[in-house]
Amino acid sequence: MAEDAWNSQNPEKVSLAYTIDSEWRNRSTFVNGREEIVKFLTDKWKRELNYKLKKEYWSHSENRIAVRFEYEYQTKDGKWFRAYGNENWEFDENGLMKKRYANINDLEINESERYL
Repeated sequence: MAEDAWNSQNPEKVSLAYTIDSEWRNRSTFVNGREEIVKFLTDKWKRELNYKLKKEYWSHSENRIAVRFEYEYQTKDGKWFRAYGNENWEFDENGLMKKRYANINDLEINESERYL
């Protein structure tokens, strides 16, 4: 469901999976709360065109999950990138994500190297 929500590129829809005061670290950016999540994702998808994400469950323990992910996107100047890394998620008692820590690497690729 997380993969589908992110691939919708609908910031408001994505934000509803997170607590009102959710904490994120996304690369070197720190985001706090749904309002900032919506702004962050809106700006992200203005820069990252033709975005396509794939997530893969890694492990879990109690209220925490680790996932591996990769996504591809194109910049406004036509360059393609593959981003990949790991995320650690922590959930509250209602099943909403209260913490998201993303470690992301970007690799420039040729359009012919795309596979997502």
